[in-house]
Amino acid sequence: MKPALLGMRGFKSPRAKTIKEELKQDKIMLIQEIHAAHQTWVAAQAHFEFAVDKDQIDYTIYAMEAAEKRFEMLIKQAKRLGVSLIDSDHLMEV
Repeated sequence: MKPALLGMRGFKSPRAKTIKEELKQDKIMLIQEIHAAHQTWVAAQAHFEFAVDKDQIDYTIYAMEAAEKRFEMLIKQAKRLGVSLIDSDHLMEV
């Protein structure tokens, strides 16, 4: 029995290569989103440090919580897909 990605003669089909490339691109995009979400979360924490009145404090707390939830959601998605951020440099350079 041949693996699903192999063609009739046991060779990889061109479609298999495109699927693999699409998966790689999806993983790269997810890693980039995780980095951006982390930067947003750190920026929201910094804004909290400089909030002065009650409205600013309320807004920055809301922004921090939203950024943290988005970051956590993306990390869970990466875990489900088996994406390791430790290997992200290798994934992006190839």
